[in-house]
Amino acid sequence: MYKEQLNLTSNDAPLQLRLEASWVQFHLGISRHGLYSRSSPVVSQLLKDMMRFPTISADYSQDEKALLGACDCTQIVKPSGVHLKLVLRFSDFGKAMFKPMRQQRDEETPADFFYFIDFQRHNAEIAAFHLDRILDFRRVPPTVGRLVNVTKEILEVTKNEILQSVFFVSPASNVCFFAKCPYMCKTEYAVCGNPHLLEGSLSAFLPSLNLAPRLSVPNPWIRSYSLAGKEEWEVNPLYCDTVKQIYPYNSSNRLLNIIDMAIFDFLIGNMDRHHYEMFTKFGDDGFLIHLDNARGFGRHSQDELSILSPLSQCCRIKKKTLLHLQLLAQAEYRLSDVMRESLLEDQLSPVLTEPHLLALDRRLQIILQTVEGCVEAHGEQNVIATDPAQQSAPDSSQANLTS
Repeated sequence: MYKEQLNLTSNDAPLQLRLEASWVQFHLGISRHGLYSRSSPVVSQLLKDMMRFPTISADYSQDEKALLGACDCTQIVKPSGVHLKLVLRFSDFGKAMFKPMRQQRDEETPADFFYFIDFQRHNAEIAAFHLDRILDFRRVPPTVGRLVNVTKEILEVTKNEILQSVFFVSPASNVCFFAKCPYMCKTEYAVCGNPHLLEGSLSAFLPSLNLAPRLSVPNPWIRSYSLAGKEEWEVNPLYCDTVKQIYPYNSSNRLLNIIDMAIFDFLIGNMDRHHYEMFTKFGDDGFLIHLDNARGFGRHSQDELSILSPLSQCCRIKKKTLLHLQLLAQAEYRLSDVMRESLLEDQLSPVLTEPHLLALDRRLQIILQTVEGCVEAHGEQNVIATDPAQQSAPDSSQANLTS
């Protein structure tokens, strides 16, 4: 199957799929409690493999293909066309989403930019994975930084003629390429190596939709993707009362999971969470997968309070989440310090600048103050929710995705 897909013509014996490969073990370990268990050694191995394994294929991602009319990808992603990402396959048949560096670490998103035209940042994807793991959500696919040789590891291994056609050598003798799509098909939007090496993030793929179907659901707190429009939640402070009457937010833990996601997005400054995905096998109480975090960490100088609207309007939070946040607010476990240490593991360290790390501490205090205000207004019993599914569940891969 792989030989056919990759159009390999070598007479050598085909490579054998190893069941002990880290990406296979990652897929097998997905459970109803998260993408990986807290004590799993598989994630560390997967990060190392994505950082060092040679690529054997490169291609556009599904949303770029949808823009080009090459596939019907509406059930996977919504095409945007304003960013560039590629699918890289490795010699062990694993694959990862590659997002190249578009901005320098110390660049902030301009204040006049709308959130839906902001660049996607490779270091935001890396940092989001580490933060998600520190928060013990375990809902972001493993992501690692890598220096990619765009000539040897993309141009020379791709079979896609369109992708081949967008490579060029800049006046500075650097190898560059750009997105082939209706919106940003200009060389000034290209990304360039130095002269061949380019920073990027690699995020492990989830299992095929054929093996593990996922549901894409509009976020109840979706933003208006227009220049002047506003959604109901932005003008109605009682909006959550309406949401709580609607399935599945009226009976399951889905609303609490939405609030978890809002807390995560507020910490990273991500305003672009228009949809969320879930594995259908785990039902209404399954965890929300925190995909596509590259529009986070754009502005360390501003805290976008509207991202916290699910928490401030609903005044509910999981006890487990709150206890974890309170721990990370203590001096000996300060969130910025834990993040700084965790990010040292990455090849592209420093992943975040110091102002972004300090912004995490500031935003954490805002979250805790919001919860405190809710408790004062409604009482602790009505605000802090004990989540039986999370509290009593063993941290293992039992009841996993592929059992």
